Amino acid sequence: MTTATAGYPVHVRGRLDPGPSRGLWPVKWFLAIPHHVVLAFLWVGFAVCTVLAFFGILVTGRYPRPLFDFTLAVLRWTWRVAYYTYGALATDQYPPFSLGAEPDYPATLDVPYPEHLSRGLVLVKWWLLAIPHHLVLGVFLGGGGYAASRVGAWATRTGGLVGLVALFAGVALLVTGRYPRGLFDFLLGMDRWALRVAAYAGLMTDAYPPFRLDTGGDEPGVTTIDHPPPPHADGGGWSGGRIAAAVIGVALLLFGVALSAAGSLGLWADATQRDADGYLHTGAKSFHSDGYALSFGTVDLRWTEAAWPIGTDWLGDVELRADEDVIIGIGPADDVNRYLSVVERDEVQGIGPEVVYRHLDGGPPPATRPTWAASGTGSLTWHADEGTWAVAVLNPDGSRVVDTRLSARATVPALGWVSTALLLGGVLVVSLGGTTLLVAAVRSSRRREVDQVVAPPGHPETDL
Repeated sequence: MTTATAGYPVHVRGRLDPGPSRGLWPVKWFLAIPHHVVLAFLWVGFAVCTVLAFFGILVTGRYPRPLFDFTLAVLRWTWRVAYYTYGALATDQYPPFSLGAEPDYPATLDVPYPEHLSRGLVLVKWWLLAIPHHLVLGVFLGGGGYAASRVGAWATRTGGLVGLVALFAGVALLVTGRYPRGLFDFLLGMDRWALRVAAYAGLMTDAYPPFRLDTGGDEPGVTTIDHPPPPHADGGGWSGGRIAAAVIGVALLLFGVALSAAGSLGLWADATQRDADGYLHTGAKSFHSDGYALSFGTVDLRWTEAAWPIGTDWLGDVELRADEDVIIGIGPADDVNRYLSVVERDEVQGIGPEVVYRHLDGGPPPATRPTWAASGTGSLTWHADEGTWAVAVLNPDGSRVVDTRLSARATVPALGWVSTALLLGGVLVVSLGGTTLLVAAVRSSRRREVDQVVAPPGHPETDL
């Protein structure tokens, strides 16, 4: 039984589950993604309501009741999600999608509606007066800044001391099957401090938050009767196999999302990034050599046609463009490298914000040029073929100092169907991962329900 308390007007409570799952907590970040998406929009609404309330309080001395109810609802939702995830990890009961008080949920929050608020304090309390608390939240939640915004981020990506202590609690739960009571009390103290400051900085109360760590699941002066833990120390049926299934499910989901993203990006490029001739192109880049040639290493092409569907190849037609005063050529790597082996040149090692070169000593180029697969002055067009190829740029008269801008474009006819295959494969892998997680969770839930049904009268699991 719980008794009421007359303390700070922001009442934050949490009830530790008697037997939290030892294997569920590593995947709660994924299970809570729908809440994270909703909270991202709700916190935008929270910020707008706070700005409107600022002017309402400044003019009337009152926080408009509909705005107050909404901001309180956002804080409650945030607290439930944080309590379920890495703000506490203290319950396996999935948070409801609700803006209501939800008094039956293990984590509750209440702020009495203030009939009057100071017009003067509203100008300074949310930033100036709260600065010491902002610094505290910078340690508790990671980072710093406006308290309410930090609490908003806290529900989606807990960091700082809260996240570290929650990690310790999760590891202890995984190893021992029990949640250390001392860590729970300390976490709730930090959570309570953060939510008090969020309400104060959110203009919901004029009462200055106390500089104290009120630990435990209840407000100071409140006593509750804890339910004894159930006899199943395995976390409600989360055996090693089910934990492994959950980990595999999450890995499949991440891999599937990556495949789907790559496929979607490829389809977008195939549909929107081609030029009038049907080519995909790169931007032009400047290259320079104090020697007689520029070389670009070797390119190894395999399965350019045989492994693709009939009538389709991978790169298709490739066009290289340079300045009109240089010769650009592509040919078999062995032939081109043999020709360049006696030539002073600069070999391009990397292309980024700055081009990285390796200077190779030698002399002027031989009079006999290599057998190019394709070459031209200022540009060349070549149909990509299987093999190992090398590209070189020289002056037509074989003189020193090669300076040019170079760009490339290709038809890449296989991009559309390869991207489609990646997208469909990603959807399939995501479905497989989601099914794996669902099966693991359902089997655990059924195990827990069976345990509760067969428990004898007076057993802690039924006598609640």
